[in-house]
Amino acid sequence: MQFQPIFDKKRPVLIAGPCSAETEEQVLATAHGLVRLAEKPTIDLFRAGIWKPRTRPGAFEGIGTPGLKWLRRVKEETGLRVTTEVANAQHVYECLKYGVDVLWIGARTTVNPFSVQEIADALEGTDVPVLVKNPVNPDYKLWVGAIERLHKAGLRRIAAVHRGFSTYGDSKYRNVPRWQMPIDLMQEFPDLEVICDISHICGRRDILAETAQKAYDLNYDGLMVEVHPTPDVAWSDAAQQITPAQFVEMIGSVIRRAVTTDDPDFQEQIEQFRHQIDELDEEIIHLIAQRMHLVREIGYVKKDKNVAILQPERWRALVEACHHRAEKNELSREFTNLFLEAIHQEGIEQQERIMNDGVAAAEVPSRGLWLDD
Repeated sequence: MQFQPIFDKKRPVLIAGPCSAETEEQVLATAHGLVRLAEKPTIDLFRAGIWKPRTRPGAFEGIGTPGLKWLRRVKEETGLRVTTEVANAQHVYECLKYGVDVLWIGARTTVNPFSVQEIADALEGTDVPVLVKNPVNPDYKLWVGAIERLHKAGLRRIAAVHRGFSTYGDSKYRNVPRWQMPIDLMQEFPDLEVICDISHICGRRDILAETAQKAYDLNYDGLMVEVHPTPDVAWSDAAQQITPAQFVEMIGSVIRRAVTTDDPDFQEQIEQFRHQIDELDEEIIHLIAQRMHLVREIGYVKKDKNVAILQPERWRALVEACHHRAEKNELSREFTNLFLEAIHQEGIEQQERIMNDGVAAAEVPSRGLWLDD
């Protein structure tokens, strides 16, 4: 797939505005505040949710179509381009009628191929730019699939928005970033613009700046940030929104880094370190292969004695010991968990093949069937 840019890549893209369009006064106050305070940097898109899919009933679910008139006023009075979320064909038609410049598909819609296809069909024959947020769950194929559906409808001005992934358990983030997935997207589609929605990743304003810096360090094309004139009384997602003044201060505090440099000293140092990393990677793969050889030997013993693969007490002890070692070596708990889960899953699958060797295929359900459909 090939894509055309939505934004000017000469500088970071900035998308800002309230989580929800609540009142006409609130929308206009935010837009005028951003224009007045943010002459540098320039706002590329003013965002506001008109239809809001909420996790539980009873929460504010958006003002609906009347809010589109407010976005039109924003365009007329400030010159800002505007964007809002769409979840079905009717939303698309309403946005086109009111001259919304860019549409975005939210995380809860990206998970549903039927809904994405409905939006793609409604946009076929147009040249409306579309932002595609990652699905709620960390499913790379769903994210790419949503982009593909729009591309097959003839759209080329498409960008991806990384807003993190829902997870069970404690985290400092509202939605865990899992940075590797958007990095993979950048690698697979180098001309696809990728924006980081730091507000939905963080869920709290006190870590917005550090997350914005992380996105810049990973060479994202820009940021999406929720901005509200009075965040504490916002009708939705109050904890993650900031004022226009706070937005300008935050953007001024983060550093946009060069992609690379021709400095010979830099190149020499980097090549030395990369050579060492390559050698270590080869050693790591060799050690993991040795570990899996032992796992298979254990599998044969379990099969011979008719013992179950999963040993919960052993697993708990192993995890605790690895966390302790990782902490002493300055490795994050999140990384350690991901590493251990991958190692453990591979070990289980290796032992499953041994335990079920000779068992009829019909008696052993395929894990892949559950993953793909």
